[in-house]
Formats: sequence, structure tokens, C-alpha cells
Amino acid sequence: MQQVVIAGRYRLLDLVGRGGMGRVWRARDEMLHREVAVKQVVPPAWLAPHERDELRGRTLREARTAARLSHPNVVRVYDVVRVDGDPWLVMEYVPSRSLQEIVETDGPVDPRRAATIGLAVLAALRAAHEAGVLHRDVKPGNVLLARDGRALLTDFGLAVFDGGDGMMTRPGLVLGSPQYVAPERAAEGVSSVEADLWSLGATLHAAVEGRSPYARSTAMATLTALASQPPDPAPHAGPLAPVLAGLLRRDPRHRLGHDDAARLLAAAAAPGVDVPARPSHAAPAAGAVGPAAAPAGPAAADGGDHPSRRRRAAARRWGLAAAATVLAVAAGVGTALAVTDDHDGRPGGDPHAGAPEEPWDRRPGPPGGPPPGVPPPPFPCVRPEATGTPVRAGPPPADAALTLPAGWIWYADTAGFRVAVPAGWLELRSGSTTCFQDPATRRILGIEPYPGGDPVGQLRAAEQDLTTGGRLPGYERVRLAAGGGGAEWECRWTAPYGERLHALRVLPGDAGGWTLGWTTTDADWSTGAAQLALIRDSFRPDRATRAAG
Repeated sequence: MQQVVIAGRYRLLDLVGRGGMGRVWRARDEMLHREVAVKQVVPPAWLAPHERDELRGRTLREARTAARLSHPNVVRVYDVVRVDGDPWLVMEYVPSRSLQEIVETDGPVDPRRAATIGLAVLAALRAAHEAGVLHRDVKPGNVLLARDGRALLTDFGLAVFDGGDGMMTRPGLVLGSPQYVAPERAAEGVSSVEADLWSLGATLHAAVEGRSPYARSTAMATLTALASQPPDPAPHAGPLAPVLAGLLRRDPRHRLGHDDAARLLAAAAAPGVDVPARPSHAAPAAGAVGPAAAPAGPAAADGGDHPSRRRRAAARRWGLAAAATVLAVAAGVGTALAVTDDHDGRPGGDPHAGAPEEPWDRRPGPPGGPPPGVPPPPFPCVRPEATGTPVRAGPPPADAALTLPAGWIWYADTAGFRVAVPAGWLELRSGSTTCFQDPATRRILGIEPYPGGDPVGQLRAAEQDLTTGGRLPGYERVRLAAGGGGAEWECRWTAPYGERLHALRVLPGDAGGWTLGWTTTDADWSTGAAQLALIRDSFRPDRATRAAG
């Protein structure tokens, strides 16, 4: 990618994290000659002006809160710079994986290891609480396990100082992730030290069990259970069980405080404490804070003998666990992002070179087949999160009479086409399909070869296969007919995570060529129409390359 320098000092090197409202870059501080992480806020186009202002305010609050703390278990913020009016955070760069990622990828962790992680997070919370700061968003996604052995608490974007400082809280609005929000916060919006400690307990429960103590199929179901039911059992907690029981007490007056929690966590982390065997996972060394042990086989990957866990794992891949709720869980850049390395250690570069299998290359779910009731994505590239590397500019086509708007670039694919796309989009190859996605709006463009044949017949056959196979739940055909020199199929369906999606498939004439796929949320379809029109107008097959192939 073409490297960009912001504030005359920070050179963006590669994208290491992304979410619905922002991105995190690995960067180089050209003045101090050190690596840093830079958090870029990218407000979605659908946000109202006052909501954009709230997001900017949250970013500044995160910087001010973290700057108030100096602790080895808290990710440090070095600087805040403004780029085109938006604040960018310059932070400590921590090569790491989040606890959420480790649990989802490698499976639940050993109780002693969870206790060691808990001690580090508790120390970070104690430092924050002594400074008068409430975190309000403790969860596995905000716990980073670094290569150097540290466990760090990150994302103070929802934090508040005791006494206020702009809580961004409106009546009926609860900020945070529902599976990790304390009962009193969910019921009354009360933020407190005790509520942060409850969230720590829920995080440690998720670490050893693979799910939070109130994980349910929807956020509303989670909040309902939180209001009336005890936490789910933790059969794999072992020596961590007393900590979980003490931190997850419903009445905050009877909940463990810092000192008692630290004492019990230290006892649980001590070598020599009996830990119940977990058949599906090899236990790592006591006290380790590195990557979790690799699962021994297919059974380990899905959590062993729990079919419901397999279904939940597939639902997480589709984003079900992060669904929005009527009580409005606020999801911003901080809650959706973690500073992480590529899993294979490969630096940012050619996204087509040795890329590992991507989630859309296979059916969701554990090895051995998909769980019942969760269909795979119906079209290439379709998934809820944006993934890939920043799209790189290439030379325009020789016959390009099109003047691109500001912020757009030409992309030249070695497979044999050129197309104009917004510069901030991400690119990834999925089989023979080149995928592009906007990380802010999640609009998806897929371009793949079309071998030829009757385009209308091909689309009708695909429609029948996908609908009868259950891969287009709630299917609604908008149109399927000849058009655009070939055939076009426009439809709507409901994704497993509950969002209504809208797609267009464009096939050329029967001489072969390229298939264009376009997918957005149904709510964003009309707004994205102008982008799609420009993309279609810009598309140029590289006939020389096609002929040579």
C-alpha cells in the first residue's frame, strides 16, 4: 500500500485491526523511531451529526482516561492528533491476541492460566479505580495477551470518571456488551467499581467455559436472563470456581472486592492446585499467558461433547453474539477493535500471496460439517465483518475516459480486470473471486470469472439451489431477468445474525467474462446505489490478459 504520514510524524505501515466504526494501524513514529498503534475513527455514513460528535467525544475521553493511568497492564496512549477534524489515538503497539480471539480460535483456557490473566486485569482495574476511573466495558475482546507475556486491559472508550465527565448515557440506553454487563447496570444503568468486577467475573467465566455466564441467542434474551436467572454453571472452572461465584453475585454489596478477589485468584493460579481434566484441550503450562494450546483434533475445536456449543461457535462467526438490542448496546471503534498481529505472522503485503483459507471459503461451524440451522453465506465474500488488506492503487485502463471522484482509485487485478473503488476499502482473494469491502458500511463487491452459458438460466438455477438448500432464509426476489447485456438477479434475505441483506448478481452474456456481485444491508441499499453505479461504469476487462489465460 502507499504509506501515509499523519500529523507529519506517524507513518501508517499496515492495518492490524478493524471494526464497524474504525481501524487500528501499526505505524512508525518518525520522530522517536518506535512502533506505535494508531486508532483511526471512521464514523459510518448512516450516523447522524450528533452521533458522530459523540463518537469523537468518546475517542477523546478514551485518550484522556488512559493518559491518567500509568500501569503495566493498561495499554498506554501516547498522543492524540486530528486528521480532517477527527481525532486519531496514538497508542502503545502491543503484538498480541485478544482473549476473545484465543477462546474462539483455540478453545477455552486452563483455569490456572485464566487466574493469571485475571490477576493482571484486576491489577489494571485497581489502578483505574484508585484513579477514579470506571472502565464499564471489561470483556474478553478488551483483554490483550501479548507476546512478551503481559495481559493488558484496553479500550477505555466507555470509561467515566467518578462524578461524570460526559457519560454519553441517555434514558433507556445501556453502554457495553450485554453478556458482560452487571445486573444492576442492565437494570438501572448504575456504573460502579462493583459492576466492573462483575464484568471481570463474566470474562473469566468465558475464558474457561468458552461462553459468558449469560450467553443467549439474542441480546434481549441475555438481558432477560440477567434480570431473573443465576449465572450458568462453570463445570470447567476448577480452582477458579470460588472467584467466579464471588464476582458474579447478583447483589453488588455481597460481591468480592479487590483484595478478596486478588487473594482467591492468586490461590487459583498457584501450581499444584488440582484442575479437572478437559478432554478436548491440552492444558498449557501453569501461569502461561501466551497463545492458548492448540486443540488436539476436530473434537477440541468445537468444545467437545456440547452440540449447543458448536451451534454457538457458528453463530459467533456470523456475529450473532454481537447483535444489537432494544436497550441499545453501543458498539464503537474501541469495543470492536483489538491490536493484533496476522495469525500467520506474515506482514502486510500481497493479499493473494499464500493467503490462508478465509471464513467464506468454507461452511460455518466446526470441522466435520456445519451445525444444524446455521446456513453458510450464499454468495462469495459475504460475511458480517470486513477483512483484508487496504486496496492498492494501480494504473488506470488505457481507454479510461472516466474521471474518478476524490478518494477513489483504480485497482488492477492480475486475473484480468480493472475497476475503480474507494481508497479506504479492503481487498481479499477468496478462491477465484476478488473481494472488496468497505469497513465502515460493510458494502461488499465481489468479482469472479464467468465461464459462459445462458446467464438467465444460470441465475435461476442458483436461485433454486440456494433457496431449497436453506441458504437464503426469508428470501424475497426483487427481480431476475435479462439485463445489462446479460442477466441480473436482485434479492433480499435474512442473515443468521438477524440482519436483512440485499444483493445483486450481474452475469455477462454467454461468451464468458466476469460476474459482479454487490451486497449491502437492506437499509443501506439505496444509499449505496451511486457507488455501485460508478463501480459498474468503471469496470474494464483486460482483454489481453484474458486472452493470454
